[in-house]
Amino acid sequence: MASASSSGQPIEPPRPYAHEVKDFRRASVVAIGLGLLAIGIGLQREAQVAVEGGLALAGFALVFRLVVELVPSTHDKVAFLHPRNFFLATWRELDAEAEAERRARTDSGRYDYRPMIALVVGAVCLALMEYFGHTVHFNELVDATDSELRESPYFQLMGFGWWSLFRVLGYFVVPALVAIAVFREPLREHGLETKGFLEHAWIYALSFVVVFLCVAVLARNDAHFQSYYPFYRLSSRSWADFWMWEVLYAAQFFSLEFFFRGFWLRSMKPSMGSYAIFAMVVPYCMIHFGKPLLETLAAIFAGLVLGTLSMKTRSIWSGFLIHVSVAISMDMAALLATDGLPTEMWP
Repeated sequence: MASASSSGQPIEPPRPYAHEVKDFRRASVVAIGLGLLAIGIGLQREAQVAVEGGLALAGFALVFRLVVELVPSTHDKVAFLHPRNFFLATWRELDAEAEAERRARTDSGRYDYRPMIALVVGAVCLALMEYFGHTVHFNELVDATDSELRESPYFQLMGFGWWSLFRVLGYFVVPALVAIAVFREPLREHGLETKGFLEHAWIYALSFVVVFLCVAVLARNDAHFQSYYPFYRLSSRSWADFWMWEVLYAAQFFSLEFFFRGFWLRSMKPSMGSYAIFAMVVPYCMIHFGKPLLETLAAIFAGLVLGTLSMKTRSIWSGFLIHVSVAISMDMAALLATDGLPTEMWP
């Protein structure tokens, strides 16, 4: 029953998520304002990228605001995404779990070797991938064996197959063997849990829309982006080329997510708590060196978001799907801005 104020009027209990929704309303107004400002500056200086970026920001913020206002059931999702709940509450929960695990180990006199083993194994895998796992190393091997593979119409794709194979081995196979044989832990505890995935599928959809808008703007206006993607230059030759490349690309993305957001975080969390996420972000950023600067800087934020999401949901699947969907979209957007999508099924 609601209590009464001094004037005799009943006092309504605070609605769930009221503070989060109020903060969201403020943030949406700021986002719309920034979008309109970017449009104005872009029109004044004839900067198409600013105009399109402003339209994307203002449009997305406005649509999202309307959905939240018209569908009250989305308020719990807004609360979930609030930085206080998504980041801070998750980090505190991880720290509390880590503290309890450390206390239990101290009481039992056991030492946790998992962070040391995971970091050393990970460092070795990263080094081997860097020195042996690129397409240039495949080309050198072919030249050294005097092979006729260079005559194949799929020779370039074979090089990327070599690159993808090394990522699958270094990011997934070796860490998975360590988790099973050394740590004696099931792989589902390293991010492969599927239970509850559909409950958080909306996060994947929302993240994809946000990143897709950014990709669309870049693909239309950034020459560096257009020249960098897709990695496989013959992707536009045929749909067979395109999808064979995307399968190789997806395999390394799955392995990458398992390594950074599964194996490493699971192994380091008991000793480092939430700081394991920040430790993971450093090498994750470094593997983007050589890519466009904005993408490398964005990897820092993406690493924090995906790392927190994987620890919050105990799963890497959302991060993997976000990565794959965005990667395919980036390749298609770059092709549409340059050579065009394939017109033939086979080369």
